[in-house]
Amino acid sequence: MSDEGESTKHLNRVTRGSNIETIRDPSRVLVVGKSPINRVVVSKIVERSGLKPISESPEMAVKTLRSLIPGAVVLDGGPDNKDCDTLMSSIDTLRRAAGKALPPVILLSTKNGTPESLGLAHVVDAVVAKPITPERLQPVIDRLTGR
Repeated sequence: MSDEGESTKHLNRVTRGSNIETIRDPSRVLVVGKSPINRVVVSKIVERSGLKPISESPEMAVKTLRSLIPGAVVLDGGPDNKDCDTLMSSIDTLRRAAGKALPPVILLSTKNGTPESLGLAHVVDAVVAKPITPERLQPVIDRLTGR
C-alpha cells in the first residue's frame, strides 16, 4: 500500500465553529519554530517515528491549525521560550474543543523543567531540553502519539 493511501484512511473531517471544516490527521506532526535548521532536525526525528512532519514558521502554523488537527505539535521555543507564543491560544482552543489534551504538545526549551515549572501546563504536555537529539526527542514523540 502506498504512503498516500495509508494516510488517507486516517483522515477525519471535523466541523469547528461555524462551518469551518478541519481535517484530523494523527499521522502528521506540526513542527514549529523560527529556525529552519531546527525544524529540519526535528522533522527528521519525527520521520524516524513513522510520522509525517509539517514544518512551519510560527506565523504559518497559526493558519495550518485552522485546517488541520495534527497528531502532535512540536514547538521550538527559541532562546527565551517565547518564539511560539502566538500559537498558544490556537492550541489551547483546539484542546478545549476536543475536551482533552489533543493534540499533544512538546516544547523544545533551553531551560530544564516541566510544563508546570515553566507555567505552560495548560498547553504543553512535555518539555525536552536542548540540544535536540533523537535520543531525547524520539521517545517523547513516541509516548505522546501512542507509537
